[in-house]
Amino acid sequence: MAEPTTNESDRSRSVRADCASCAGLCCVSLAFGTESGFGYDKPAGEPCVNLQADHRCGIHAELRPRGFSGCTVFDCQGTGQKVTQHTFGGRSWQDADAAERELMFVTFQVMRPLQDLLWLLDEALGRPEARPVHAELEALFVETEAMTLRDADGVLGTDVQAQRRRAQAAVDRASELVRAQARGRRRPSRAAKRAVPDASLLGADLAEQDLRGVDLSGALLIQADLREADLGGADLRAADLRDADLSGAHLAGALYLTQFQVNSAEGDEHTELPPRLTRPDHWTGPREGRRRLTLLQV
Repeated sequence: MAEPTTNESDRSRSVRADCASCAGLCCVSLAFGTESGFGYDKPAGEPCVNLQADHRCGIHAELRPRGFSGCTVFDCQGTGQKVTQHTFGGRSWQDADAAERELMFVTFQVMRPLQDLLWLLDEALGRPEARPVHAELEALFVETEAMTLRDADGVLGTDVQAQRRRAQAAVDRASELVRAQARGRRRPSRAAKRAVPDASLLGADLAEQDLRGVDLSGALLIQADLREADLGGADLRAADLRDADLSGAHLAGALYLTQFQVNSAEGDEHTELPPRLTRPDHWTGPREGRRRLTLLQV
């Protein structure tokens, strides 16, 4: 059984995917289909046709041109290696009988939202602006991590939704503190935490806009024009950035931004990303010719 993480670097490492320490669980346990950016329809529990015997992807270097863009935007937040190395002691599903395979796959699916919650807590803990709630966030991280370190039956018996509800207030409070500082205010205003209408930002023109400290959590920003927009301190938790243009955008200080969100968007060499994120290979340059449609009122 793994020991709880004891320092910041270990904590952050525990919520980052390490495919080399996984047995390709995401390529087997999850279902996918052509409508989600995969090359064919696959049921849960069946290995992807591109998964090799060594648990590596046979087309990893050319996923997009081969029709598997969905793989490039998937992030297990460390679920794969935790289930493989800790829950099942380094055993591969390939060496398991049918019953144990099913247990591995179901455990992966239950573990994943817990790892996602750990990622949110770690992200908030990494922001000095959220220092007033760091003690609460750290306690929640330790509590949630303990749930992921149980055996398979223990993981499956976890009330994931209840734990998410427990952590929600602290995660939201961290967002308020980060966004308030980004806006240059001393204390966050309740009115500043806006609910963004889903349809209003589909393909919206937000180019060069000052979006510092804006709550864009859950916003549908599909194909939005965010060229050279300033998103410092903006909450991008679960925002849909598919095909959004981030060319030249300032995202270095954005909050709750994941690698898979970045992978799903377009950008260029001038896009500023948080240090922990990497520039996707498909970012070749800005897209031109977009007409400005709307402005976001902050």
